[in-house]
Amino acid sequence: MEENTRANRQCICTYYTRADTKRDYRVSNFSGVHLPNCNSKHRPASRTYNSSQVFSGCRTTCNRLPRPSGRQKIKMSFGDFTNFCRTAPLPLCASVGPITAVSSGVGIDANCYARNIELANTIIFQMATSAIHIVALAMTVIMLLHVRGKFTAVGRKEIITFFYLYMLLTFFSLCVDAGVVPPGSNPYPYFVALQNGLASALVTCLLINGFVGFQLYEDGTPMSLWMLRLCSLAAFAISFLVSLATFNSWAGLGPTNTVGLFVVLYLLNAVQLFVYLVLQIILVTRTLQDRWPMGDIIFGVLFFVTGQVILYAFSDKICNSLSHYLDGLFFATICNLLAVMMVYKYWDSITKEDLEFSVGTRMNNWEVKELLPEEERRGTMYQDDPYGQSSTYDHAYAPTPNANRYSSKY
Repeated sequence: MEENTRANRQCICTYYTRADTKRDYRVSNFSGVHLPNCNSKHRPASRTYNSSQVFSGCRTTCNRLPRPSGRQKIKMSFGDFTNFCRTAPLPLCASVGPITAVSSGVGIDANCYARNIELANTIIFQMATSAIHIVALAMTVIMLLHVRGKFTAVGRKEIITFFYLYMLLTFFSLCVDAGVVPPGSNPYPYFVALQNGLASALVTCLLINGFVGFQLYEDGTPMSLWMLRLCSLAAFAISFLVSLATFNSWAGLGPTNTVGLFVVLYLLNAVQLFVYLVLQIILVTRTLQDRWPMGDIIFGVLFFVTGQVILYAFSDKICNSLSHYLDGLFFATICNLLAVMMVYKYWDSITKEDLEFSVGTRMNNWEVKELLPEEERRGTMYQDDPYGQSSTYDHAYAPTPNANRYSSKY
Protein backbone atom coordinates (compact mmCIF):
# COMPACT_ATOMS: atom_id res chain seq x y z
CA MET A 1 0.00 0.00 0.00
CA GLU A 2 1.54 3.27 -1.03
CA GLU A 3 2.52 5.87 1.52
CA ASN A 4 0.27 8.84 2.23
CA THR A 5 2.52 11.81 1.60
CA ARG A 6 -0.22 14.43 1.46
CA ALA A 7 -0.90 16.24 4.72
CA ASN A 8 -4.68 16.33 4.51
CA ARG A 9 -5.46 13.21 2.54
CA GLN A 10 -8.97 11.85 3.18
CA CYS A 11 -10.34 8.38 2.45
CA ILE A 12 -13.51 6.40 3.04
CA CYS A 13 -13.73 3.16 5.03
CA THR A 14 -16.91 1.10 5.15
CA TYR A 15 -18.41 -1.79 7.04
CA TYR A 16 -21.75 -3.58 6.95
CA THR A 17 -24.02 -4.33 9.87
CA ARG A 18 -26.29 -7.33 10.28
CA ALA A 19 -29.07 -5.47 8.47
CA ASP A 20 -26.76 -4.68 5.55
CA THR A 21 -26.86 -0.97 6.37
CA LYS A 22 -23.86 0.79 4.89
CA ARG A 23 -22.05 3.18 7.22
CA ASP A 24 -19.29 5.43 5.98
CA TYR A 25 -16.37 6.88 7.88
CA ARG A 26 -14.02 9.59 6.70
CA VAL A 27 -10.34 9.15 7.50
CA SER A 28 -8.60 12.42 8.38
CA ASN A 29 -5.11 13.31 9.49
CA PHE A 30 -5.15 12.88 13.30
CA SER A 31 -3.12 11.01 15.89
CA GLY A 32 -5.09 7.80 16.34
CA VAL A 33 -7.26 5.41 14.42
CA HIS A 34 -10.70 4.44 15.70
CA LEU A 35 -12.43 1.89 13.44
CA PRO A 36 -15.30 -0.53 14.03
CA ASN A 37 -14.59 -4.21 14.18
CA CYS A 38 -15.96 -5.47 10.87
CA ASN A 39 -15.87 -9.10 11.98
CA SER A 40 -18.83 -8.60 14.27
CA LYS A 41 -22.16 -9.39 12.62
CA HIS A 42 -24.26 -7.91 15.41
CA ARG A 43 -23.08 -4.69 16.98
CA PRO A 44 -19.70 -3.42 15.79
CA ALA A 45 -17.28 -3.02 18.67
CA SER A 46 -14.73 -0.24 18.76
CA ARG A 47 -11.10 -1.05 18.32
CA THR A 48 -7.95 1.01 17.94
CA TYR A 49 -5.59 0.20 15.07
CA ASN A 50 -1.99 1.18 14.51
CA SER A 51 -1.19 3.45 11.60
CA SER A 52 0.51 0.60 9.71
CA GLN A 53 -2.72 -1.38 9.80
CA VAL A 54 -4.60 1.30 7.90
CA PHE A 55 -2.25 3.40 5.76
CA SER A 56 1.49 3.20 5.67
CA GLY A 57 3.24 6.40 6.66
CA CYS A 58 0.39 8.34 8.20
CA ARG A 59 -1.66 8.53 11.41
CA THR A 60 -5.36 8.86 10.91
CA THR A 61 -8.64 9.03 12.77
CA CYS A 62 -11.94 7.74 11.46
CA ASN A 63 -14.77 10.21 12.01
CA ARG A 64 -18.28 9.02 11.39
CA LEU A 65 -20.29 10.79 8.71
CA PRO A 66 -23.94 11.65 9.21
CA ARG A 67 -26.05 8.53 8.74
CA PRO A 68 -28.24 8.69 5.63
CA SER A 69 -31.95 8.60 6.13
CA GLY A 70 -33.61 5.25 5.56
CA ARG A 71 -32.02 1.93 4.83
CA GLN A 72 -29.46 1.73 2.06
CA LYS A 73 -29.42 -1.31 -0.16
CA ILE A 74 -26.59 -2.55 -2.29
CA LYS A 75 -27.59 -1.73 -5.83
CA MET A 76 -26.44 -3.72 -8.82
CA SER A 77 -27.11 -2.33 -12.25
CA PHE A 78 -27.24 -4.43 -15.40
CA GLY A 79 -23.77 -5.41 -16.51
CA ASP A 80 -22.14 -4.49 -13.20
CA PHE A 81 -19.45 -6.87 -11.95
CA THR A 82 -19.17 -5.44 -8.44
CA ASN A 83 -21.16 -8.12 -6.62
CA PHE A 84 -19.63 -10.89 -8.71
CA CYS A 85 -16.11 -9.68 -7.99
CA ARG A 86 -16.77 -9.23 -4.28
CA THR A 87 -17.82 -12.86 -4.04
CA ALA A 88 -15.64 -14.64 -6.61
CA PRO A 89 -11.94 -14.02 -7.39
CA LEU A 90 -12.42 -13.64 -11.14
CA PRO A 91 -9.34 -12.69 -13.20
CA LEU A 92 -11.15 -9.85 -14.99
CA CYS A 93 -11.98 -8.15 -11.68
CA ALA A 94 -8.47 -6.70 -11.49
CA SER A 95 -9.18 -4.69 -14.66
CA VAL A 96 -12.71 -3.40 -14.03
CA GLY A 97 -14.31 -1.14 -11.46
CA PRO A 98 -13.81 2.45 -10.36
CA ILE A 99 -10.45 4.02 -9.56
CA THR A 100 -9.72 3.69 -5.84
CA ALA A 101 -7.84 6.25 -3.77
CA VAL A 102 -5.75 3.58 -2.08
CA SER A 103 -4.37 1.77 -5.11
CA SER A 104 -4.66 4.67 -7.59
CA GLY A 105 -5.94 2.17 -10.15
CA VAL A 106 -8.96 0.14 -11.14
CA GLY A 107 -9.88 -3.22 -9.71
CA ILE A 108 -12.42 -4.88 -7.44
CA ASP A 109 -11.01 -7.09 -4.70
CA ALA A 110 -12.82 -10.21 -3.57
CA ASN A 111 -13.83 -10.52 0.07
CA CYS A 112 -11.78 -13.69 0.43
CA TYR A 113 -8.93 -15.23 -1.54
CA ALA A 114 -7.26 -18.61 -1.37
CA ARG A 115 -3.83 -18.62 0.24
CA ASN A 116 -0.73 -18.04 -1.84
CA ILE A 117 2.37 -20.17 -1.37
CA GLU A 118 6.04 -19.44 -1.88
CA LEU A 119 8.00 -22.01 -3.85
CA ALA A 120 11.63 -21.52 -4.89
CA ASN A 121 11.45 -17.83 -4.06
CA THR A 122 8.36 -17.50 -6.26
CA ILE A 123 4.86 -16.70 -5.05
CA ILE A 124 2.21 -18.92 -6.65
CA PHE A 125 -1.39 -17.73 -6.59
CA GLN A 126 -4.31 -20.17 -6.37
CA MET A 127 -2.09 -23.22 -5.92
CA ALA A 128 -4.95 -25.71 -5.67
CA THR A 129 -6.72 -24.27 -8.72
CA SER A 130 -3.46 -24.31 -10.67
CA ALA A 131 -3.03 -28.00 -9.87
CA ILE A 132 -6.52 -28.70 -11.25
CA HIS A 133 -5.59 -26.84 -14.44
CA ILE A 134 -2.59 -29.16 -14.88
CA VAL A 135 -4.82 -32.20 -14.30
CA ALA A 136 -7.26 -30.80 -16.87
CA LEU A 137 -4.48 -30.53 -19.46
CA ALA A 138 -3.50 -34.17 -18.86
CA MET A 139 -7.11 -35.37 -19.07
CA THR A 140 -7.64 -33.43 -22.31
CA VAL A 141 -4.64 -35.17 -23.88
CA ILE A 142 -6.11 -38.55 -22.92
CA MET A 143 -9.51 -37.65 -24.38
CA LEU A 144 -7.86 -36.42 -27.58
CA LEU A 145 -6.03 -39.72 -28.00
CA HIS A 146 -9.28 -41.64 -27.64
CA VAL A 147 -11.09 -39.39 -30.11
CA ARG A 148 -8.31 -39.66 -32.67
CA GLY A 149 -8.50 -43.46 -32.39
CA LYS A 150 -12.08 -43.49 -33.70
CA PHE A 151 -11.20 -42.97 -37.34
CA THR A 152 -14.68 -43.13 -38.86
CA ALA A 153 -16.78 -41.65 -36.03
CA VAL A 154 -19.20 -38.87 -36.96
CA GLY A 155 -17.90 -35.42 -36.04
CA ARG A 156 -14.43 -36.65 -35.13
CA LYS A 157 -12.52 -33.66 -36.51
CA GLU A 158 -15.07 -31.20 -35.17
CA ILE A 159 -14.89 -32.48 -31.59
CA ILE A 160 -11.08 -32.52 -31.78
CA THR A 161 -11.21 -28.77 -32.46
CA PHE A 162 -13.32 -28.36 -29.33
CA PHE A 163 -10.73 -30.11 -27.16
CA TYR A 164 -7.88 -28.11 -28.68
CA LEU A 165 -9.68 -24.89 -27.73
CA TYR A 166 -10.25 -26.23 -24.22
CA MET A 167 -6.53 -26.94 -23.89
CA LEU A 168 -5.69 -23.37 -24.93
CA LEU A 169 -8.24 -21.94 -22.51
CA THR A 170 -6.87 -24.08 -19.67
CA PHE A 171 -3.30 -22.99 -20.43
CA PHE A 172 -4.12 -19.27 -20.33
CA SER A 173 -6.26 -19.77 -17.22
CA LEU A 174 -3.25 -21.43 -15.57
CA CYS A 175 -1.03 -18.46 -16.46
CA VAL A 176 -3.54 -15.96 -15.09
CA ASP A 177 -4.63 -17.84 -11.95
CA ALA A 178 -1.15 -18.94 -10.89
CA GLY A 179 0.26 -15.44 -11.18
CA VAL A 180 2.62 -16.14 -14.07
CA VAL A 181 1.22 -12.88 -15.40
CA PRO A 182 0.60 -10.94 -12.17
CA PRO A 183 -2.33 -8.53 -11.79
CA GLY A 184 -1.34 -4.94 -12.37
CA SER A 185 1.31 -5.76 -14.95
CA ASN A 186 1.07 -4.41 -18.49
CA PRO A 187 0.38 -7.78 -20.19
CA TYR A 188 -2.28 -8.81 -17.65
CA PRO A 189 -5.31 -7.22 -19.41
CA TYR A 190 -4.28 -8.86 -22.68
CA PHE A 191 -4.04 -12.30 -21.09
CA VAL A 192 -7.44 -11.87 -19.46
CA ALA A 193 -8.85 -10.73 -22.82
CA LEU A 194 -7.37 -13.86 -24.43
CA GLN A 195 -8.97 -15.97 -21.71
CA ASN A 196 -12.36 -14.35 -22.31
CA GLY A 197 -12.02 -14.76 -26.08
CA LEU A 198 -11.13 -18.44 -25.82
CA ALA A 199 -14.07 -19.04 -23.47
CA SER A 200 -16.46 -17.56 -26.05
CA ALA A 201 -14.80 -19.49 -28.88
CA LEU A 202 -15.12 -22.73 -26.89
CA VAL A 203 -18.85 -22.23 -26.33
CA THR A 204 -19.43 -21.37 -30.00
CA CYS A 205 -17.44 -24.42 -31.10
CA LEU A 206 -19.59 -26.61 -28.84
CA LEU A 207 -22.75 -25.12 -30.37
CA ILE A 208 -21.59 -25.86 -33.94
CA ASN A 209 -20.73 -29.40 -32.86
CA GLY A 210 -24.33 -29.74 -31.75
CA PHE A 211 -25.52 -29.51 -35.38
CA VAL A 212 -23.16 -32.23 -36.64
CA GLY A 213 -25.25 -35.07 -35.25
CA PHE A 214 -28.25 -34.08 -37.37
CA GLN A 215 -26.24 -34.70 -40.58
CA LEU A 216 -27.43 -31.45 -42.13
CA TYR A 217 -24.10 -31.42 -43.96
CA GLU A 218 -21.29 -33.91 -44.34
CA ASP A 219 -19.02 -33.91 -41.32
CA GLY A 220 -15.25 -33.78 -41.74
CA THR A 221 -15.48 -31.93 -45.05
CA PRO A 222 -13.75 -28.60 -45.64
CA MET A 223 -17.11 -26.83 -45.51
CA SER A 224 -17.92 -28.28 -42.09
CA LEU A 225 -14.48 -27.62 -40.65
CA TRP A 226 -14.13 -24.10 -41.99
CA MET A 227 -17.60 -23.13 -40.83
CA LEU A 228 -16.66 -24.35 -37.36
CA ARG A 229 -13.34 -22.50 -37.41
CA LEU A 230 -14.72 -19.24 -38.75
CA CYS A 231 -17.61 -19.15 -36.26
CA SER A 232 -15.24 -19.87 -33.37
CA LEU A 233 -12.80 -17.24 -34.65
CA ALA A 234 -15.59 -14.66 -34.88
CA ALA A 235 -16.68 -15.38 -31.30
CA PHE A 236 -13.07 -15.12 -30.14
CA ALA A 237 -12.52 -11.81 -31.93
CA ILE A 238 -15.71 -10.23 -30.56
CA SER A 239 -15.04 -11.24 -26.95
CA PHE A 240 -11.33 -10.37 -27.16
CA LEU A 241 -11.91 -6.92 -28.62
CA VAL A 242 -14.77 -6.07 -26.26
CA SER A 243 -12.61 -7.13 -23.30
CA LEU A 244 -9.69 -4.99 -24.45
CA ALA A 245 -11.98 -2.03 -25.11
CA THR A 246 -13.42 -2.38 -21.60
CA PHE A 247 -10.04 -2.67 -19.88
CA ASN A 248 -8.42 0.17 -21.87
CA SER A 249 -11.41 2.55 -22.17
CA TRP A 250 -11.79 2.28 -25.93
CA ALA A 251 -14.86 2.98 -28.10
CA GLY A 252 -17.00 4.32 -25.28
CA LEU A 253 -16.41 1.32 -23.04
CA GLY A 254 -14.40 1.39 -19.85
CA PRO A 255 -13.74 -0.26 -16.48
CA THR A 256 -16.93 1.29 -15.12
CA ASN A 257 -18.97 0.66 -18.28
CA THR A 258 -18.96 -3.14 -18.49
CA VAL A 259 -22.34 -3.74 -20.10
CA GLY A 260 -20.83 -4.89 -23.40
CA LEU A 261 -18.45 -7.28 -21.67
CA PHE A 262 -21.29 -8.70 -19.58
CA VAL A 263 -23.48 -9.27 -22.64
CA VAL A 264 -20.75 -10.94 -24.69
CA LEU A 265 -19.23 -13.01 -21.92
CA TYR A 266 -22.34 -14.09 -20.01
CA LEU A 267 -25.59 -13.59 -21.89
CA LEU A 268 -24.42 -14.64 -25.36
CA ASN A 269 -22.57 -17.70 -24.05
CA ALA A 270 -25.54 -18.69 -21.90
CA VAL A 271 -27.87 -18.54 -24.92
CA GLN A 272 -25.50 -20.70 -26.98
CA LEU A 273 -25.22 -23.30 -24.23
CA PHE A 274 -29.00 -23.42 -23.91
CA VAL A 275 -29.42 -23.93 -27.67
CA TYR A 276 -26.82 -26.71 -27.64
CA LEU A 277 -28.62 -28.42 -24.77
CA VAL A 278 -31.99 -28.27 -26.57
CA LEU A 279 -30.43 -29.64 -29.78
CA GLN A 280 -28.91 -32.62 -28.01
CA ILE A 281 -32.13 -33.46 -26.20
CA ILE A 282 -33.97 -33.41 -29.54
CA LEU A 283 -31.25 -35.56 -31.11
CA VAL A 284 -31.45 -38.20 -28.39
CA THR A 285 -35.25 -38.33 -28.12
CA ARG A 286 -36.13 -38.07 -31.83
CA THR A 287 -33.22 -39.67 -33.66
CA LEU A 288 -31.42 -42.16 -31.45
CA GLN A 289 -32.94 -45.37 -30.19
CA ASP A 290 -30.69 -45.46 -27.13
CA ARG A 291 -31.65 -43.20 -24.22
CA TRP A 292 -28.47 -43.69 -22.19
CA PRO A 293 -26.74 -40.59 -23.68
CA MET A 294 -29.39 -38.51 -21.91
CA GLY A 295 -27.66 -39.40 -18.65
CA ASP A 296 -24.42 -37.87 -19.92
CA ILE A 297 -26.27 -34.66 -20.79
CA ILE A 298 -27.89 -34.49 -17.35
CA PHE A 299 -24.62 -35.04 -15.52
CA GLY A 300 -22.84 -32.48 -17.71
CA VAL A 301 -25.46 -29.82 -16.98
CA LEU A 302 -25.41 -30.72 -13.28
CA PHE A 303 -21.64 -30.35 -13.04
CA PHE A 304 -21.56 -27.05 -14.94
CA VAL A 305 -24.43 -25.42 -13.04
CA THR A 306 -23.02 -26.58 -9.70
CA GLY A 307 -19.66 -25.03 -10.51
CA GLN A 308 -21.20 -21.69 -11.47
CA VAL A 309 -23.38 -21.56 -8.35
CA ILE A 310 -20.42 -22.37 -6.10
CA LEU A 311 -18.27 -19.72 -7.79
CA TYR A 312 -20.72 -16.83 -7.90
CA ALA A 313 -22.81 -17.47 -4.79
CA PHE A 314 -20.74 -19.30 -2.18
CA SER A 315 -17.09 -18.63 -2.98
CA ASP A 316 -16.48 -16.22 -0.11
CA LYS A 317 -18.34 -18.42 2.37
CA ILE A 318 -16.31 -21.47 1.33
CA CYS A 319 -13.09 -19.47 1.55
CA ASN A 320 -13.82 -18.26 5.08
CA SER A 321 -14.99 -21.68 6.23
CA LEU A 322 -11.81 -23.36 4.95
CA SER A 323 -9.50 -20.70 6.43
CA HIS A 324 -8.45 -19.35 3.03
CA TYR A 325 -7.00 -22.67 1.89
CA LEU A 326 -9.57 -23.11 -0.91
CA ASP A 327 -12.19 -20.93 -2.53
CA GLY A 328 -14.98 -21.26 -5.05
CA LEU A 329 -12.64 -20.99 -8.02
CA PHE A 330 -11.10 -24.35 -7.11
CA PHE A 331 -14.43 -26.19 -7.07
CA ALA A 332 -15.67 -24.37 -10.19
CA THR A 333 -12.57 -25.49 -12.10
CA ILE A 334 -13.19 -29.10 -11.08
CA CYS A 335 -16.84 -28.90 -12.13
CA ASN A 336 -15.91 -27.38 -15.50
CA LEU A 337 -13.46 -30.23 -16.12
CA LEU A 338 -16.12 -32.80 -15.26
CA ALA A 339 -18.59 -31.06 -17.58
CA VAL A 340 -16.08 -31.23 -20.46
CA MET A 341 -15.50 -34.91 -19.71
CA MET A 342 -19.26 -35.45 -19.94
CA VAL A 343 -19.20 -33.79 -23.38
CA TYR A 344 -16.62 -36.36 -24.46
CA LYS A 345 -18.60 -39.22 -22.88
CA TYR A 346 -21.78 -38.07 -24.62
CA TRP A 347 -20.07 -37.80 -28.01
CA ASP A 348 -18.48 -41.22 -27.55
CA SER A 349 -21.83 -42.80 -26.68
CA ILE A 350 -23.66 -41.51 -29.78
CA THR A 351 -20.95 -42.25 -32.36
CA LYS A 352 -20.03 -45.56 -33.95
CA GLU A 353 -17.14 -46.47 -36.20
CA ASP A 354 -16.57 -48.84 -39.11
CA LEU A 355 -14.66 -51.95 -38.04
CA GLU A 356 -12.78 -52.08 -41.34
CA PHE A 357 -10.87 -48.88 -40.56
CA SER A 358 -10.25 -49.49 -36.86
CA VAL A 359 -8.14 -52.65 -37.06
CA GLY A 360 -4.94 -50.71 -36.54
CA THR A 361 -5.89 -49.56 -33.04
CA ARG A 362 -8.31 -52.23 -31.87
CA MET A 363 -7.13 -55.71 -32.73
CA ASN A 364 -10.06 -57.50 -31.14
CA ASN A 365 -12.66 -56.09 -33.51
CA TRP A 366 -12.51 -59.24 -35.67
CA GLU A 367 -12.93 -61.64 -32.80
CA VAL A 368 -15.44 -64.42 -33.62
CA LYS A 369 -18.32 -64.14 -31.20
CA GLU A 370 -20.45 -67.02 -32.55
CA LEU A 371 -19.75 -70.09 -34.68
CA LEU A 372 -21.50 -70.32 -38.03
CA PRO A 373 -24.16 -73.00 -38.49
CA GLU A 374 -23.08 -76.16 -40.28
CA GLU A 375 -25.04 -75.38 -43.41
CA GLU A 376 -23.46 -71.92 -43.68
CA ARG A 377 -19.90 -73.17 -43.84
CA ARG A 378 -18.13 -73.07 -47.16
CA GLY A 379 -15.29 -75.21 -48.45
CA THR A 380 -12.02 -73.48 -49.13
CA MET A 381 -10.86 -75.85 -51.93
CA TYR A 382 -12.14 -75.54 -55.45
CA GLN A 383 -11.11 -76.42 -58.99
CA ASP A 384 -9.21 -73.88 -61.06
CA ASP A 385 -8.86 -73.65 -64.78
CA PRO A 386 -5.46 -75.31 -65.50
CA TYR A 387 -5.02 -73.16 -68.63
CA GLY A 388 -5.80 -69.78 -67.07
CA GLN A 389 -4.56 -67.54 -64.28
CA SER A 390 -6.87 -66.69 -61.45
CA SER A 391 -5.60 -63.11 -61.35
CA THR A 392 -3.02 -60.90 -62.94
CA TYR A 393 -0.88 -61.19 -59.82
CA ASP A 394 -0.33 -64.98 -60.14
CA HIS A 395 3.01 -66.12 -61.49
CA ALA A 396 3.09 -67.79 -64.89
CA TYR A 397 3.45 -71.56 -64.93
CA ALA A 398 3.28 -74.49 -67.33
CA PRO A 399 0.09 -76.43 -66.59
CA THR A 400 -0.03 -80.18 -66.71
CA PRO A 401 -2.86 -81.60 -68.83
CA ASN A 402 -5.84 -82.78 -66.80
CA ALA A 403 -4.08 -81.70 -63.58
CA ASN A 404 -6.09 -80.52 -60.62
CA ARG A 405 -4.62 -78.00 -58.23
CA TYR A 406 -5.60 -75.69 -55.42
CA SER A 407 -5.93 -71.96 -55.81
CA SER A 408 -2.59 -70.19 -55.76
CA LYS A 409 -4.08 -67.69 -53.36
CA TYR A 410 -4.71 -70.30 -50.73
